[in-house]
Amino acid sequence: MHSVKDYIPHREPFLFVDEILDLSTESVTTQLTLREDFSFFQGHYPGNPIMPGVIMCESVFQTAAIYMTHLARSEGKPEGEGTPLLSRIKGARFKRMAKPGDVLTITVKPSGQEGGFAFMNGKVTNADGQLVVGVDFVITQK
Repeated sequence: MHSVKDYIPHREPFLFVDEILDLSTESVTTQLTLREDFSFFQGHYPGNPIMPGVIMCESVFQTAAIYMTHLARSEGKPEGEGTPLLSRIKGARFKRMAKPGDVLTITVKPSGQEGGFAFMNGKVTNADGQLVVGVDFVITQK
C-alpha cells in the first residue's frame, strides 16, 4: 500500500491521516492516532484535551482526497491533474469526544456523482467501533 503522502499534498503540521488501511474504487479507510503532542491539544482544552470537531472533519476530507486521487489514477488521468477540493459540507454529526491516545478509523464512500461533483459520506469511529463523527460533503477536482 502506498503512503498517505503519495496521494495528497498535505504535510505536518496539517496532516491528519497516518495510514491507509484499505483503498479501492468503492471506498477508502484510513487511520489516525491522536498523539499528545498535536498542537491543538494545548489550547483545546488545557487540562481536558479534546480533538476539535473541525479537525476531525478535516481528517475525513483528507481521506476523501486520497480516494479522489486514487480514482483519478485508476481512470488513467495524468499524475497531478485535478486537485481534490471541498465544495460543500452538507452536515456533520458529532457523537463522541476524541482524546490523546485514541486511534481513529476514518471511512469515506461515494454516495453519488453529478457533473464534476462527487457526493460523499464520511465517518470516524474509535477503537471500540463507536461513531465519533459522521459528515456528508461534496468534493470537486480542479
